[in-house]
Amino acid sequence: MAHRSINNRKGKKHLTFFILGAVVVYLLTLSIGIVSDKTSTDSYCISCHVHTQADAAWKLSTHADNYSGVIVHCVDCHLPPRGQGYFIAKVKHGVKDVYSYWTKNPEDIDWEKMKDPEEAAHFTYNESCVNCHSNLFPSTLSDDGGDAHLYYQQNRESLNCINCHISVGHFDKNRKHEHNLEFGSNNNSEKEVFTEPALVEKFEDFIEYIPNTTVSFEMVAIKGEIFTMGSPMDESFSQTKERPQIRVQISPFWIGRAEVSWDEFLAFYAQTATKGHADDMADKTDADAITGPTAPWGAPDQGWGKGKRPAITMSFHAAEVYCEWLTKVTGKKYRLPTEAEWEFACRAGTEMPYFFVGDPKDYSKKGWKRTFIDPVTEVITDYAVYAENSHFKTYEPAKVKPNPFGLLNMPGNVWEFCSDWYEVEAYRQYEDQGTIVNPTGPAEGTEHVIRGGAFDSDAIELRSANRDHTRTTDWLVTDPQIPKSAWWYSDSKNVGFRVVCEQNKN
Repeated sequence: MAHRSINNRKGKKHLTFFILGAVVVYLLTLSIGIVSDKTSTDSYCISCHVHTQADAAWKLSTHADNYSGVIVHCVDCHLPPRGQGYFIAKVKHGVKDVYSYWTKNPEDIDWEKMKDPEEAAHFTYNESCVNCHSNLFPSTLSDDGGDAHLYYQQNRESLNCINCHISVGHFDKNRKHEHNLEFGSNNNSEKEVFTEPALVEKFEDFIEYIPNTTVSFEMVAIKGEIFTMGSPMDESFSQTKERPQIRVQISPFWIGRAEVSWDEFLAFYAQTATKGHADDMADKTDADAITGPTAPWGAPDQGWGKGKRPAITMSFHAAEVYCEWLTKVTGKKYRLPTEAEWEFACRAGTEMPYFFVGDPKDYSKKGWKRTFIDPVTEVITDYAVYAENSHFKTYEPAKVKPNPFGLLNMPGNVWEFCSDWYEVEAYRQYEDQGTIVNPTGPAEGTEHVIRGGAFDSDAIELRSANRDHTRTTDWLVTDPQIPKSAWWYSDSKNVGFRVVCEQNKN
């Protein structure tokens, strides 16, 4: 009997501890749930987030202002659905947000960059989009929308919903993913309309006038000379694709003082644009007619503005056709620069990493001095628009100082197309050949050279010798058209071009 009594007391004791434990677990779970719910409200999110425009843009978006009256809340997009990593993501983003709230100055945060789909993908979840929008083919969907959603289903691994629907959660009137049939139609001006192109009788700088438009631009005369192309092995961040160095003889040519602007490109667009499909070449009225771009998708200028800002998002093909058109309307031979001409013009008689004073390791995020020197206060900022001073967008040429040849934005602002096919070891073909006269690169290839770096580039990419190339497939990922556009890149907003005019060729 005593043994049974002891067992009963032990059983009651265990039961008591079990009940107390269950109560504690319940209370903890309840409190965690209450805390989670309280910290998941829109008002709580806004109390911590310092970007006040985000709240205003959300209230104007279709996620808060729509016919159905349904409101999509902050956590519905910026956290995955419950059961799919919700709490882990909540803790991760919460810690980061609290840290930013207490340690960062809101004015120092690059909000423009945060709105880019590549950045937004880090805190917007596809799973959450699909959790609400489970039917991708409703009866009200347009034909273009159906094609786009079918394309998404076939490319889920490489696409995010926000690639196309970046503004549904935070309204932006300049962002839309559809044919922009009004693009270029409001380019009217009361300025003088030029009737004749520039008359050039001597090899000197001149201003070109595009006939039947109000647009003009400056061309700079570049005298021929021998220079060393490429980078030495001891240059900071020198790469094998920039070697071996070669001696090059460049013939005289003219080059645009600045990158081709929206004003210039829209003059071409207004005179040549077709309403056909991406690669549908409209009927030509004569053998010499130029068929120009189709209507783009969305806003090619990204809402940053047009005018004298560099034209962006057009394809290499569009840049070449622009040069053909410019040749036709001016009577001069315009084309894209060769890679050698571009580097010669950029260096402007210098042999340093840049045409201005400074070492890449002093300016680059990857340089050890980056910890001790603020590159924004250094001389590079006077001459280039790049990741440290751009606020993730392009600028007009007047923002920077010219190089010794008088050219603006040779490094930075936007990458620039060159006519050469790209090859990693392109310089090897000239090795041990002495001085090479006007090289034009490989005879064939699949991608073309781009030079100069852009507004989103590190200082390393702004070096005079740095080389890169187009990525046609990657730059058309979100273009749902079949076939894809020959005129516009859907996923490249940091590439433009400047033109070269050949001497004594009319």
